Amino acid sequence: MPVATLTYDTPQFLHKLIGNDLGSLRLVGETFGVNVTSREGWVRLEGEDAQIASAREVFMQLEKVRRQGGEISTGMVRLVTESVQRESGDAPAEAIMHLKLHGSSKRPPVLAKTRSQIAYVQAMRECEVVFGVGPAGTGKTYLAMAQGLHCLKEKSVQRLVLTRPAVEAGEALGFLPGDLKEKIFPYLRPLYDALYDMLEPEEAERLIERGSIEIAPLAYMRGRTLKNAFIILDEAQNTTTEQMLMFLTRLGDGARCVVTGDPSQVDLRRHVKSGLKEAVELLQDVEGVKFVAFAPKDIVRLPVVQRIIEAYQSGRTRKSESQRLSETEGQGKDSCPASDV
Repeated sequence: MPVATLTYDTPQFLHKLIGNDLGSLRLVGETFGVNVTSREGWVRLEGEDAQIASAREVFMQLEKVRRQGGEISTGMVRLVTESVQRESGDAPAEAIMHLKLHGSSKRPPVLAKTRSQIAYVQAMRECEVVFGVGPAGTGKTYLAMAQGLHCLKEKSVQRLVLTRPAVEAGEALGFLPGDLKEKIFPYLRPLYDALYDMLEPEEAERLIERGSIEIAPLAYMRGRTLKNAFIILDEAQNTTTEQMLMFLTRLGDGARCVVTGDPSQVDLRRHVKSGLKEAVELLQDVEGVKFVAFAPKDIVRLPVVQRIIEAYQSGRTRKSESQRLSETEGQGKDSCPASDV
């Protein structure tokens, strides 16, 4: 049976090439029907010539990404494997690196790692308003932040504005310690975390002090017109319908806007409709607005996070179906005529 051996500089390079996950070797082997073994800095492919060629192409594409400074994840390995299997479009490495986002010259570029993430970055480059909707951990906010910093660096916008609703989940603001700024900070902390992950602390603080980056609660947006700015509304599922309309009408000349949210994690009071839900219902066909849906397979956090979300979705679906059947049976009983006694 034909055999091919791929040799790399060091075992460490190979380990990074497969996203630091030996399961990536199994994925490639099962996808193309080849036997994949690895020792030290080499990979051995055993199978039919056509299958070996496809598996070799996956490793070549991943090597291109890695040698151009890209960090590889298991999601990216899956993306490249699926692309080679379908033989569709541009070479995966070229598509991924074409969409790379630079926030700081001292940090590695941010790359799209799944098919939905690629569509998301493309949408942010082409449309004025983009909605990224899906479960936590799919990179919605992180990629939006990276795109915003990229636009700021390229001077296509003058400001990056980051906002999210300060929804009271359990504790009222008035009962939290500190002044107003200290009360609000915990709600905005995820945005600061993403920002400091992409920029050196000194650079981030300098941009904030200059006003090039603004981080504020959604309530601070009322009455403003945001021109030549890249605006990100995070956790949009916690906006009311009035807040969402208010936010979307703040956009001025040269503005770009990204709205992110997870419809399954609404913290609004019962019977208060989510502004994100209404936007999804009303804006699908509006020119200049693009919706990108993320699924559990797009999660780029620990694999266990994906399994947890899938388990919750499955359980909630079964519960909803059970409730629907119970209500249907109850209505059927109510409609039955009373028996004569």
